[in-house]
Amino acid sequence: MLSVLRTTWPLLLGVLLLMVGNGMQGTLLGVRGGIEGIATADMAWVMAGYFGGFLLGSILVPGMIQRVGHVRVFAALGSMISAVLILYAALPFWQAWAVLRLVIGFSFSGVYITAESWVNASASNETRGRAMSAYMIVQMLGLVSGQVLVNFGDPAGFLPFVVPSVLVSLAFTPILLSPQPAPNFESLRPMSVVRLFRVSPLGCVGMFLIGGVFAGVYGMAPVWGSAAGLTVREVSAFVAAIFVGGLAIQYPIGWLSDRVDRRVVITGLSVSGALVVAAVIALDPGIWGLLLAAALVGGVANPVYALLIAYTNDFLPPTEMAGASAGLLFVNGIGSVAGPFVTAGLMALMGNSGFWAYNGVLLAALAVYAGWRMTRRAAPAVEAQGSFAVLSPTASPVAIEVVMADADNSPDNMAKPAGAAAV
Repeated sequence: MLSVLRTTWPLLLGVLLLMVGNGMQGTLLGVRGGIEGIATADMAWVMAGYFGGFLLGSILVPGMIQRVGHVRVFAALGSMISAVLILYAALPFWQAWAVLRLVIGFSFSGVYITAESWVNASASNETRGRAMSAYMIVQMLGLVSGQVLVNFGDPAGFLPFVVPSVLVSLAFTPILLSPQPAPNFESLRPMSVVRLFRVSPLGCVGMFLIGGVFAGVYGMAPVWGSAAGLTVREVSAFVAAIFVGGLAIQYPIGWLSDRVDRRVVITGLSVSGALVVAAVIALDPGIWGLLLAAALVGGVANPVYALLIAYTNDFLPPTEMAGASAGLLFVNGIGSVAGPFVTAGLMALMGNSGFWAYNGVLLAALAVYAGWRMTRRAAPAVEAQGSFAVLSPTASPVAIEVVMADADNSPDNMAKPAGAAAV
């Protein structure tokens, strides 16, 4: 690992600062929206803007990189992120925020694609998987650290928006001054939704549903917290708990999913998440109960996301896995864009419990569908399955391909096929 850090530390440091800034901006907007008196329905447009921009970026940025190169795209998108973070405070209107969130989602999507390509190219064949795993961990650490910094400064003022802007500006210094050359980039053609559905109906439908959960949990959590009367510290702790749970629970779930039918694990996790949500609605758990619930729901959403990608790849040869991952991320993005609007609608009908009801319904629907799919097709033999890989919801197909290939080539899994399972 030390050899990996020696070659990739400028990239990892830059990514850490970027993610601190990204983690701060979503939470700050949710809290500031409550201070400004912006309605939940209007904040849904703001939060959906990020996911819409992210989806748009995943489609358009690869072509931009091919035309003008990594460095120019990286610098241009970074400048836009830094500017948007300042403009949030200067234009405290939901219409402006929705447009700015679209821009910042687009920009972060492109930044992730370029950064992950750079990490991939800067490592050797022997260290590439470890480098990308370190990148994933640094991403999560940055998001959690951002929640800590939210507590410094008055969210009704200007300073909390200046801090992430400065951090993002600084983030590009170690990356752009790194001696590592910009990598060659090959645009990836995603697998069509029709083809994806034929390969794995569960993978396709599941990614759409879990995309909706991500939008509800990660996007609308600060909006819900502000509407529920939580303090800034409590809102930031709630969001941080989602990220921490998402990272910690992936490892034991991954170990289990490599040894049993993945659909059983997906169903069990989805049922568990739905039960946690039902308990929150039925009870008044207090702040500590809410933090535990956030960690558990985040701990369900992240592993299910990675499980759906791994399950789909179990039915594909290695040459098609990257295209399938790109297609699944597109489906996930569609679900994410719709999520804030449905969440806001349920909150208007049910009050603050609508936030939890939305996520509970989606998790229950996923459990039912996964259980039904088990009656329609036999599972791949466990020894024929590929290996589970810890993944972040922000990962591009570049990172997914590297991390999953490294998992399949680990000593514990060398006896397994590379991921194809004919059924």
